[in-house]
Amino acid sequence: MKKMAILNRKNLLVAVFTLATLSVYAQNSTIISGQDPTRRVITTAVPFLNFAPDSRHSGMGDAGVATSPDANSAHWNAGKLAFVEDEMGFSLSYSPWLGKLVNDMSLSYLTGYFRVDEVSAFGFDLRYFNMGDIQLTDGRGNSLGEFNPRDIAIGGTYSRKLSSYLGLGISARFIYSNLSGNISSVGGSEAKPGVSVGTDVGLYYSKPMFAGAKDANFSWGLSITNIGPKITYNSADDLDYIPTNLKVGAAYSIDLDDLNTLTFALDLNKLLVPTPPIYSTNEDGTLETDENGNLVISQGKDPNRPLISGMFGSFADAPGGFSEELQEVMISFGVEYNYDDKFALRTGYFYENPNKGGRKYFTMGVGFDLKKLGFDFSYLVPQKQNHPLAETLRFTLMYDIPN
Repeated sequence: MKKMAILNRKNLLVAVFTLATLSVYAQNSTIISGQDPTRRVITTAVPFLNFAPDSRHSGMGDAGVATSPDANSAHWNAGKLAFVEDEMGFSLSYSPWLGKLVNDMSLSYLTGYFRVDEVSAFGFDLRYFNMGDIQLTDGRGNSLGEFNPRDIAIGGTYSRKLSSYLGLGISARFIYSNLSGNISSVGGSEAKPGVSVGTDVGLYYSKPMFAGAKDANFSWGLSITNIGPKITYNSADDLDYIPTNLKVGAAYSIDLDDLNTLTFALDLNKLLVPTPPIYSTNEDGTLETDENGNLVISQGKDPNRPLISGMFGSFADAPGGFSEELQEVMISFGVEYNYDDKFALRTGYFYENPNKGGRKYFTMGVGFDLKKLGFDFSYLVPQKQNHPLAETLRFTLMYDIPN
């Protein structure tokens, strides 16, 4: 593949876009995600679909599969939405992305819901990832103009109670990723926006219980998100997976007294896309190819598989075997203290194995609820100094209309 030179005042996006064709965005999504690109990271296109968009759950270490439902439930678990208590609600979240490195990247998330009846609810969401302005040039340094790469996803959710304690939800979304602007060709291939669709399926179980003399609630959830076809930015022969993801989580809430509640949440996440194999090399260190020009795999399996095969095969395709499969599980743990449903304090921790990206960070957040209007704020503190995600902020404004 030929290189496309892109001059940009932001070194971050230079690293993303200066490597070959536009499909390389998927291969370098580690930069956008804040992962270590020197590790054996599983990469996909449009990684923004899995970024925690709202302040409440990002303040709890990105744990949200089994927490109590709110206007942002569709992102975490579509099955939760049927359990919302209010008649209607809306939420708007905003996060300056990689703020320590650039000043015009951001993630915005608008979502809302309305109850149909006592057992079902509809929701919608709009997600917009703005990657800032860049100056494009060709291989000779000639200007190709300025462009603003951006990703957009628009979706809807239907959630229904199957019983008093169990809910099922389904979401569908349209995904549009424009990284090329009006560039006519990149690396000899026609450049175009990437388009795909994704589907989520979620289960949510929540049941009141007693802990001694105190009221408590236990809940668990399971969600598979972004089930959809591969995406391309140039030709049908150059396809990238979207970030299909499995989430499993549990939450336990206990009323300390009539005004104070404490919640503990734990989530496990795993991407359901193929693990990159290890390729054979020649004596001079170059990659070995067969008679058809294809790379020769020494360990692992061919990652170029259909959707269903890629999803189910992702549990047993790591070159390092079962131990490497376990490394691909990301862990989120969060705690939320709530006073009279008016004030909340949150903290959490996110862990990703060093061999799979190495993201490790603490989170904290606060929330205020003034009658119908709520405001949440969260802050991210990575363990590693000078990390791309350092000091990530998220702001959320919520409005609920009671029954």
